[in-house]
Amino acid sequence: MTPDNIAIDEILTAQQDEVLQDWLAELTASGRASGGAISTTSRAEALELLGSLRDGIRAAGNADRFDDALVWDRARGVLETLSRTWAAKGSSAGDTSQFVLSLKKPLFARLQQRHAGSPDRLISAVWSVSALIDRMAQFTVSTFQRSREDVITRQQEELLELSTPVIKLWDGVLAVPMIGTLDSSRTQLVMESLLQRIVDTGSELAIIDITGVPTVDTLVAQHLLKTVTAIRLMGADCIISGVRPQIAQTIVHLGIDLTGITTKASLADALALALKRSGYVVTRTKS
Repeated sequence: MTPDNIAIDEILTAQQDEVLQDWLAELTASGRASGGAISTTSRAEALELLGSLRDGIRAAGNADRFDDALVWDRARGVLETLSRTWAAKGSSAGDTSQFVLSLKKPLFARLQQRHAGSPDRLISAVWSVSALIDRMAQFTVSTFQRSREDVITRQQEELLELSTPVIKLWDGVLAVPMIGTLDSSRTQLVMESLLQRIVDTGSELAIIDITGVPTVDTLVAQHLLKTVTAIRLMGADCIISGVRPQIAQTIVHLGIDLTGITTKASLADALALALKRSGYVVTRTKS
């Protein structure tokens, strides 16, 4: 090990409890601890990170070479788990990076005591520790951001599934109420869900209701046509309902060809037509 590594290793080995106590005190003073206070979980995370830091320093050629995946594999794993856990709790990227950066002060103080009579050694050791912890903090922020993006993506997918339910209106009649903007990813999800329900239920009619779609442009129309084509390939037929006057004018203005596709102004009209095609007659009883 280098002299800087030896100094840091000896501090983390002989004074681990004191470093941990000062580190947690620094976090509490800064108000950046997880949940605003030091919990048992935070203490365990800090202790685990100190252990992984000591292991990495003992194996590393230079204290600040955190980009060496083999040497710092354990530390990276600890930081990744910490980042994902804090992201799930709703903490910010600043909280996770500050958790790591707060370790600087306790280590700097002990390096100052150790090299009080040797300014050159002190500067070298402080620089090594500072560079290493900075890289650890950067890694934590990057992992946190990826974790948040994964959470957002998963939530978007769940919202899409909830916003495009396939409803069985009658025997052999399915309906998909569309609400909001219709893009490629959402069309694909609707198509997959609807086709699977057609197979599962043996339905012969599907109603796509676009009452909740704010605007219909060429792209939206293409998505609808693709869905209708896929439904027909499955041996079923399709009715598009919710065609308001404004949407009808837009479709005509854009020159979109809906020839061969049955359209209705309301979901009620589409359901009445679907029942009629299925051989059902709806009558009103006398009061």
